[in-house]
Amino acid sequence: MTVTKSKEIIFFIDGASQGNPGHSGIGIVAVDTCGKRIKEISEYIGEVTNNVAEYTALNFALAEALILNFKNISIKSDSELLVKQLNGEYKVKSNNIKSLYLQAKHLIKGFNSVKVSYIQRTKNKEADRLASLAIRKRKK
Repeated sequence: MTVTKSKEIIFFIDGASQGNPGHSGIGIVAVDTCGKRIKEISEYIGEVTNNVAEYTALNFALAEALILNFKNISIKSDSELLVKQLNGEYKVKSNNIKSLYLQAKHLIKGFNSVKVSYIQRTKNKEADRLASLAIRKRKK
């Protein structure tokens, strides 16, 4: 896949946890600016909290954007906590997510622009489905 560095990619991300902590998965849907699906990721990540799952999904998406050589990205998440922490509105107080937050901030340095925005759960159904699918597949 050849991708020009000026193109933008949009990631819809979600983390799911059955229990808090509990079996957890991440779901990611990557689309271009026309809405064409580029990639899906559905991974089981072990027994963690929902917030850890959300940040893990973010870091997977950031790494995937670097692998695909995109320099301008948009992250859409239904985690208000994650979005407000990354945008500097909330401080990161939890030791469980502090290292994941620092990793995300480090990965973000590899891009020309990163926009992180909150979306309602109803607009994030595909990423949620992929996160839940990862848990179901693991539990079989």
